[in-house]
Amino acid sequence: MTTEDFSPLTALSQTLADSIARAGASIVGLKAGRRGSASGIHWRSGIVVTTDHALKQDDAVTLTLADGTVTATLIGRDSAIDLAVLRLPDSVTLPAANLGDPAQLRVGHLTVAVGRSLETGITASMGIVSAIGGAWRTWHGGKVDQLIRPDVMLYPGGSGSGLINTQGQILGMNTMAPRHSVLTIPVTTIDRVVNQLVNQGRIVRGYLGVGMQPVQLPEAFCQSLQLAGNGGVLILSVESGSPADRAGVLIGDIIVAMNDDPQGESASHRRIEAIDDIQRMLDPERVGQPLTVQMVRGGQLISLTILVGERPRRAG
Repeated sequence: MTTEDFSPLTALSQTLADSIARAGASIVGLKAGRRGSASGIHWRSGIVVTTDHALKQDDAVTLTLADGTVTATLIGRDSAIDLAVLRLPDSVTLPAANLGDPAQLRVGHLTVAVGRSLETGITASMGIVSAIGGAWRTWHGGKVDQLIRPDVMLYPGGSGSGLINTQGQILGMNTMAPRHSVLTIPVTTIDRVVNQLVNQGRIVRGYLGVGMQPVQLPEAFCQSLQLAGNGGVLILSVESGSPADRAGVLIGDIIVAMNDDPQGESASHRRIEAIDDIQRMLDPERVGQPLTVQMVRGGQLISLTILVGERPRRAG
């Protein structure tokens, strides 16, 4: 092989190195409590985003920059999508992230996770986009606008790192998913949550206070109750004093329908066959509103009215 054979790879290598350096200027390292380190992104002037699970409690957080350390304060957190928002001191001058459009991503595109280690500085891990999907909800009910699953490795301190394209644009923030996989919270979701936390200081989300699991019901049984479809959601646990507990929900109940009127005035019910169906009914405007729930208990169809609560803030 000649030197010319290597020129495309050399050019790509240089392009990636330059892109990582540009993006890395807006990446910070952080250490909070005893949970080890993580990364964060200087999202906009004075605002840093990182993963919520990296923060032990609502304390001040020490951030590591390229030229030293500063102390940031917590603005708010959304544990449902694993996002925390911090405020930098006014005296800090740091380039804000150059944000890209994750909607342009395709499976197979090259991406790089860019973080900052407290010990070694900028870290990078390259991979491809292995999966792209539409909007989805986390187990805790947080709405994420787009599924992005990159095939990258997160080194220690890499949670909260930025996912960049070959132009050095940040497409979202990386967080660990089950089975050691990585998910990226897209720019659009982060922008929405940052705006809510900066303006309101908290995320309002509906809350019932139950543990749930989807189940399949016998077809003949569903037909006898005139239920379309065979699915339902089994109640595995009921938190003491929760909205569900106060309404009389019991372990073993199976939710099969909910009132589809935010004001609770309509007789229309929406069929419930998955946990995501319930989470869609717990948007912020539902808090404080009655929600009529149809459930199977002891082989009979019953109705209860639950006054939707606000999801408690995570303990520190």
